Amino acid sequence: MRIIPSIDIINGKCVRLTKGDYGTQKIYSESPLDVAKEFEANGIQFLHLVDLDGARSKHIVNCKVLYQITSFTKLKVDFGGGLKSDMDIKIAFENGASQITGGSIAATNPILFLAWLKTYGADKIILGADCNNRKIATQGWLNDSELDVLELISDYESKGVKYVICTDISKDGMLQGASEELYDEIIKKSNVNLIASGGVSCVDDLIKLKEMGCEGAIIGKAIYENRITLKDLRELC
Repeated sequence: MRIIPSIDIINGKCVRLTKGDYGTQKIYSESPLDVAKEFEANGIQFLHLVDLDGARSKHIVNCKVLYQITSFTKLKVDFGGGLKSDMDIKIAFENGASQITGGSIAATNPILFLAWLKTYGADKIILGADCNNRKIATQGWLNDSELDVLELISDYESKGVKYVICTDISKDGMLQGASEELYDEIIKKSNVNLIASGGVSCVDDLIKLKEMGCEGAIIGKAIYENRITLKDLRELC
């Protein structure tokens, strides 16, 4: 299972939110690049980079942070947040993203998301399935829908999607464990490469996700709050 630390960006800084609430913003570093370098120095190869300004603004904002990280580290970065147009995705790849995550766009504009899938290929395009009580949320989690998360995943799997990041918003930033029941259902009812996101609080959570069959696990607040240490990351990698 791939270990994938997350860096969330607001105003060019490394922050974390709780349950996606922008009002809970906590700054952990003024320099996302320094954080990324520290991850790399401890054996990490992959990074989940989220442009929270972009998610709220409906267009890519923090492309300079993406460029800095991909220029000065060898991390393979999947980038999400604010990708709403062909120009946005072009900017993301031109600034070094290895993959992009399409969340809101997949729910609100499937024609465009499928066009990206056809143009760039299933290894480059990740479906972002962010949900609250199983219902897909969009626009930086500010808007809810009536679309069931498993229905969305199954529909896109039938159309060629291979990678899915599923975030249970109710777990995100809470440090109370991942949404194991939901992930187990997704793994049993689909064949996608599932990347679990939200709620990871300790190494034991990661072990459980690996045993379940997750292809990857994204870790955020647990690292910044020292629940999972850099030493732990070295050993895991």
